[in-house]
Amino acid sequence: MAAAQGRLSDGADGMDDAKEEEHADRSAPLPFRAAVDALRAARVRPQVEIEQVPAPKRLAPFAYALEATVVDGEQELADGRLVLLHDPAGHEAWQGTFRLVTLVRAELEAEMAVDPLLPDVCWSWLTGALQARGLTYGEPSGTVTRASSHYFGGLSPRPAASQIEIRASWTPREGLGGAPDTAAHLASWCDLLAQVAGLPPAGPGDASVVTLPQRRGPQSR
Repeated sequence: MAAAQGRLSDGADGMDDAKEEEHADRSAPLPFRAAVDALRAARVRPQVEIEQVPAPKRLAPFAYALEATVVDGEQELADGRLVLLHDPAGHEAWQGTFRLVTLVRAELEAEMAVDPLLPDVCWSWLTGALQARGLTYGEPSGTVTRASSHYFGGLSPRPAASQIEIRASWTPREGLGGAPDTAAHLASWCDLLAQVAGLPPAGPGDASVVTLPQRRGPQSR
């Protein structure tokens, strides 16, 4: 992870992956191709830098993955990964043919990490970001994890660090042609990233989402 634990990508060879994905695009069902095209064409707020990364191959017959980092100048405030899964045959646990899976992480002030309400608030950022854009979805599930690191020996000069991590998945409702509005879901996910990073809402629709209090200073890029 950029803001906490190094990059999320798995280091696969970029050229081979690009060729593989180009072939997969041509052979994928039309709803999946439409959903991916919408992700590629989506516009997000300028503080969120997004790139395509190799998608997991065992979670569904078709998958597409993005990584994003929230930046402020040369500082990285938060980052995460969003994966679009598609199974044309449907999936009982999903209650649909598409699934969105995410991981979002950011560093926190140590005293915030012990706030008993923090996990509930973090989960509300996700559901609030989806609701603020009028999105319908089903079967949401996930975890909110807080962790603290203390350094010893040769690492003792480092200050203690605390981190919040949101892992979640949900089923986007399919629209015309069988594809969900992935561009809107990506926008809501970027809203979540911005919320975790402590950025102000991008528009009036975000005002109802709880804002993250001040955090530990972000690491330099």
